Amino acid sequence: MSRGKAATALDLPRPDTLDAGKQQGAYEALRGAILNRQLPAGSRLPSTRSLAERWLVSRGTLEAAFERLHCEGYVQRVAGSGTRVCAVIPEQFIAAPAPSEAARREVVADQPEAGVQSHVPFVARRPDASLFDLKSWARCISRGLLSVGPGVLEAAHTAGLPALREQIADYLRSYRGMRCEADEVIVTSGIRHALDLIARTLLKPGDTACVEDPGYKPARRLFSLAGAHVQAIAVTAEGLDTAQLPDQARLAYVTPAHQAPLGMTLSVSRRLALLDWAARADAWVVEDDYDSEYNYNSAPLAALKSLDASDRVIYCGSFNKNLFPGLRVGFMVVPKALRPALLRTLQLTGYPVGATDQLGLVEFLGSGAFVRHLRASRQAYQARRDALLACLPEGSRVSGQQAGLHCVLWLPAGVQEQDFCSRAAAVGLTLQPLGKFCSEARLPPAVILGYTALTLAQIRYHGRMLTQLLIAA
Repeated sequence: MSRGKAATALDLPRPDTLDAGKQQGAYEALRGAILNRQLPAGSRLPSTRSLAERWLVSRGTLEAAFERLHCEGYVQRVAGSGTRVCAVIPEQFIAAPAPSEAARREVVADQPEAGVQSHVPFVARRPDASLFDLKSWARCISRGLLSVGPGVLEAAHTAGLPALREQIADYLRSYRGMRCEADEVIVTSGIRHALDLIARTLLKPGDTACVEDPGYKPARRLFSLAGAHVQAIAVTAEGLDTAQLPDQARLAYVTPAHQAPLGMTLSVSRRLALLDWAARADAWVVEDDYDSEYNYNSAPLAALKSLDASDRVIYCGSFNKNLFPGLRVGFMVVPKALRPALLRTLQLTGYPVGATDQLGLVEFLGSGAFVRHLRASRQAYQARRDALLACLPEGSRVSGQQAGLHCVLWLPAGVQEQDFCSRAAAVGLTLQPLGKFCSEARLPPAVILGYTALTLAQIRYHGRMLTQLLIAA
């Protein structure tokens, strides 16, 4: 009488796949038998010895196939119990039921962005990416990645890579007149991200947040989302009217370098009054250093933060406005009292800036390529501004043209902004009415002219159309 284990009565004929490759063929045949329930859950596979004899392959080949099935979760191998099919096969965890044979719907194309766009006259108030040296940027990213070990890529630096924060602090000391160190810098994905972090961290429902009027609408919306009461403060020829600031407020948001959208620079007396108000009201000042890199007639004033003896200013900057919009890297210089809370919020909401772009910027800033790009782009944008102004009819009233990426064209008396913009759209011009940026302010009719992301040929061609509309108005 024979002793030992009885043979398993499973019909597993020799598969044709073995002819193409024995180990892969054996694996595919066994996996197929499991998936089509020929080997049901809980059943025991034949021993490698008996299956090797039947399929005319070596036991080593089958051992490798069995082990692969085990590693992928199809079977369990227990010493003394043989190899059994798992109760739940892996596909039941990772694969949804097969879709029906119904016809697939057509993909809905993304609608073009309705706001600021490149090469669209005259809403193109963004940097011209064609001026950016992509080869230089690629070399900077490559050098940045090759100069660090995997530890830098694995480490979590909530505030941003230390080397990048040091380069940013050095740039701000040299070009924006600020006294700051790397430990005051927090890397963000841009101005809106910085404002969102500030709103989440500092504002509670019912707090008062002051904004310029007219001004940057996303700031108003972000502060409102945090539950704050947003108070509009009028803008005059010297910038934000500090006399209108309330006695009690949590913060005030300003664009002192080139007011968005009117374009004036906040005067020194207003800057000092704003800082004095912040100290008296125990409030914070959020400085958006909008367009500070592009002054065409004179050297820019130092940043408002450079006058901040009481450490009340949160300085916000961005590389997206002077390199290319898709970069998505900005930064804040924050008061020491706020740094822990802002970092907690940033850590909770995630790390939006990848290490690759940060390493590339370290090289780009450190090599001097950033300053060279600013110099070249400033010359190009000044030429485009001059071409636009030359196209306008004599006597046209323009403001804010001394700096930045746009200017304001004041319309003739009696002309309605929306009517003028509609007639411009009919001839292919996209104009933004000044009223779109106002909350409570009532200003004469005007439109915003963005010119930096247009070629000289586009400016001259479409400038003639704009001139005809102004003459006809």
